[in-house]
Amino acid sequence: MKQVIYRNLTSKILSLGFILLLTFSTSLTAQEGDPANGKSLFNTNCAACHKLDKPMTGPALRNVEARLAEEQGLDRAWLNAWIRNSSALIKSGDAYANKVFAEWNNVAMTAFPQLSDKDISDILAYTAQEVDPCIANPQPGCPNWKEPTEGGSQAGGISNNLILGALAVLFALLAMALILVKRTLNRFAEAKGIEIPADEQRKPLWKAFIENQFLVLVTAIFFLLASGYFVYGYFMQVGIDQGYEPVQPIHYSHRIHAGDNGIDCKYCHSSARVSKHSGIPSLNICMNCHKSISEVAPATLAEGQEYGVDYNAEIQKLYDAVGWDGTAYTGESKPVKWIRIHNLPDFAYFNHSQHVSVAGLECQTCHGPVEEMEIMYQHAPLTMGWCINCHRETNVNVKDNGYYTKIHEELSKKYGVDQLTAAQMGGLECGKCHY
Repeated sequence: MKQVIYRNLTSKILSLGFILLLTFSTSLTAQEGDPANGKSLFNTNCAACHKLDKPMTGPALRNVEARLAEEQGLDRAWLNAWIRNSSALIKSGDAYANKVFAEWNNVAMTAFPQLSDKDISDILAYTAQEVDPCIANPQPGCPNWKEPTEGGSQAGGISNNLILGALAVLFALLAMALILVKRTLNRFAEAKGIEIPADEQRKPLWKAFIENQFLVLVTAIFFLLASGYFVYGYFMQVGIDQGYEPVQPIHYSHRIHAGDNGIDCKYCHSSARVSKHSGIPSLNICMNCHKSISEVAPATLAEGQEYGVDYNAEIQKLYDAVGWDGTAYTGESKPVKWIRIHNLPDFAYFNHSQHVSVAGLECQTCHGPVEEMEIMYQHAPLTMGWCINCHRETNVNVKDNGYYTKIHEELSKKYGVDQLTAAQMGGLECGKCHY
């Protein structure tokens, strides 16, 4: 009889252990995921509306799974249903789904039925990563840490200016001393009755200059050369608008959109991938986010005041242009007369898709630090010499590109190099850029 009791007790312990093991392994599986793949999926599917650490068009998603489990008691199954079809979950009467829907201006999240359980697990693993302290607060010991300079070139510039100023004052004092000495000697001669012979008297400077033909000739040649140099420099600047910074009819801050919010340039300028032109984004693209964002945060509004801009008023200009009354489109739209900033002459050919999609260049290569610009301006001169220098210095990326394989091998032998520049691949031929 005792043997039977022990056997039942042992089987119960084994069963309980198996259940605990299964539960523990299930919880581990729920936390498993590939953060690297999740980051790629997040940037492709989520980043247009969400950021990890602050709200955007949608809420912040850092540790979203853990937060929902702790605060709302919601599990992975609920998250999967919400991500794949939030509208269906809202219509089913789910309390929390309807609460989120109401908090975000009754705008349902885009459905992602194509995401598998593994894809969602990878995305959640990426959102569960802790903030890298080296990114949030760079300090000694972090990768790429650079010690701040103690004034650097600015201090050098100040000291040079001080030296030049001191030399100028010194020469001025010396000139004044010589004038005073001359006057003193003249008075002394007059007091002693000494007469200075006419041929020994100093001639006026202008008269001595005119009588010296060689000096006149050298001076004339110098002024001719200097005039030619400045005239040439002036005409070489005709048509070059580097630094051009027009005021647009609706203020658009690249600093906030491309910098703070991290919106990819090609999200708005999508035609840059496939077309000669980068294109001016339609206002519908703006409304993808600003249909829900009618006001900015107080901190952002304060930043705008430093630049003399009321961001909320600019959003209202956008609504007025597209005909949005806050709840629906009225159909009364107005054209926005944007002012073009970057403009090449008609005889110059430039194809954005060749440089963006084929060459893989970043937009900042030509347009400068756009993510730091409150008002967009022309960063580069966009001259022929500037383009040629870029072609001479930039290596062509031929890795895994079968089109370039044979050409690269032949030209590498011809020039005796391992890497070919755009110039060596024909990037300096006149017909490449001129019709």
